[in-house]
Amino acid sequence: MVLLSTVDQGGAPNLAPMSSAFWLGWRGMLGLGAKSKTAQNLMRSGECVLNLPSDDLAAAVDRLALTTGSDPVPARKYERGYRYEADKFGRAGLTPVDSETVRPPRVAECPVTMEAVVEAVHPLAEDDEAQRGGVLVFEVRVQRVHVHDDIRMPGTDDRIDPDRWRPLIMSFQKLYGLGPQVHPSTLAKIPERLYRGPDIERSRVQSSRENENRFTNGNQR
Repeated sequence: MVLLSTVDQGGAPNLAPMSSAFWLGWRGMLGLGAKSKTAQNLMRSGECVLNLPSDDLAAAVDRLALTTGSDPVPARKYERGYRYEADKFGRAGLTPVDSETVRPPRVAECPVTMEAVVEAVHPLAEDDEAQRGGVLVFEVRVQRVHVHDDIRMPGTDDRIDPDRWRPLIMSFQKLYGLGPQVHPSTLAKIPERLYRGPDIERSRVQSSRENENRFTNGNQR
């Protein structure tokens, strides 16, 4: 599960749970309905935060179910029982905190948060007239990663301890946590530095000052 935070045209934060996401290095692919408020915010601002909730935040995530930041509520969502919610953070009982490189806030309670910018937008199912224009896949590049100290692997500064980090998972629209490790992993013995790509170094030079200047000048992505 990902809680995706964005900002609307007036600068107000939006927070949306989604599960169609995967990562390759410091790039992420996010599948969203084209008419959703989150997709509209991403298209306009090009910025977001990917907040990864732990399994003990399941109730908070579920409080966002059947809510939307779109007013009026889109017809298809209305049919499914969605309602407009202006304050998603308040609805979930979660705390917004300032990000360093993007405008959308992070979720303080999420053990992992990733500030990201949109690098490309890919339409999905363009070959099917019935689905054409309905779903967009956003390619995002991570610029900052924030991790709670209590899920770090002891003695390291670049490793998550999988026995301490219990991410929330959606399976067939139901919420689950992780079970114990079922078998040792040979790949886990590879040093983290050997996985690093150029996007990591690129993120290091992305300073908060550069973004502050960009915001002040009104030059958004």
